Amino acid sequence: MIFVTVGTHEQPFNRLIEYIDKLVEQGVIQEEVKMQIGYSTYEPKFCQHDKLIPYQQMEKNVRDARIVITHGGPASFIMPLQFGKIPVVVPRQKKFNEHINNHQLEFCKAVAERQKNIIVVEEIEDLANIIINYEEFCNSLNNSSTSNNLNFNNEFKKIVKDLFR
Repeated sequence: MIFVTVGTHEQPFNRLIEYIDKLVEQGVIQEEVKMQIGYSTYEPKFCQHDKLIPYQQMEKNVRDARIVITHGGPASFIMPLQFGKIPVVVPRQKKFNEHINNHQLEFCKAVAERQKNIIVVEEIEDLANIIINYEEFCNSLNNSSTSNNLNFNNEFKKIVKDLFR
């Protein structure tokens, strides 16, 4: 299953919703697609969709999905990382009237460059190739999304063990 979420920003994100729906219609995507379409005005014809989804359902969809495709809001792309998944991130862009500026694009590119744990799609036409070859893209990235707390705890354990030797 592929899960697509565009968050709750009040501007539509029809570019992403329409493109995914078209890929399903054309048979490029042959698996089930679930979408959270927010305030998008385009209604998908080939994908299961809801405007908004309760948090617990979002978590379930992310856990169950083979691929999570999200807008560039940090909360939306951090959730898949917490479940050990590499999200495909399509930032909202000002030139398409999807946001008031390009902060999502700039932020996502910086995260991708620094962390190497998200796949950023700037041109929507690149999305089909990324979906088809998702595993290959993931294999070239860093999927170790360990938290600083986990790192701290592991280091702390080493120190405590050394004290009792």
